[in-house]
Amino acid sequence: MSSELEEGNRLTLDFTKISKVAANIREEKDHVIPVAVQHADTKEVILLAYTNRQAMELTFKTRTLTLWSTSRNVLWEKGKTSGETFEVLETRVNCEQNSLVYIVRPRRGNICHTKNRDGHPRNCYYRSVNMDDGVTLTNLDP
Repeated sequence: MSSELEEGNRLTLDFTKISKVAANIREEKDHVIPVAVQHADTKEVILLAYTNRQAMELTFKTRTLTLWSTSRNVLWEKGKTSGETFEVLETRVNCEQNSLVYIVRPRRGNICHTKNRDGHPRNCYYRSVNMDDGVTLTNLDP
């Protein structure tokens, strides 16, 4: 991903993400639902990702946040490479049973692969949208 996308101050939303995922569904393992990931202590939504049945069942079994990478089409244990893993304390399902919320506690640090200027991982929602112009962003954790 480009640094402009992750660090820039212009809003460039990908409204085609869901249709791209749907177009790539070849097998049942590729069927996904969205998962909001919420920090148990701060109540902050720290990530929005996807899960399939395999990732969900592994999350339930291990109590470690495991997702389905829609870009790589693989199981993805969040933070396995960086050491920033997450204990899943509770799972909630919405009324239509087409999305989940995982309530998690970081075992160390934050969740995002991006880092602030001090080199610390951020949570994924680290920029605020200026609703007056609808296109400029303010970094809340530079």
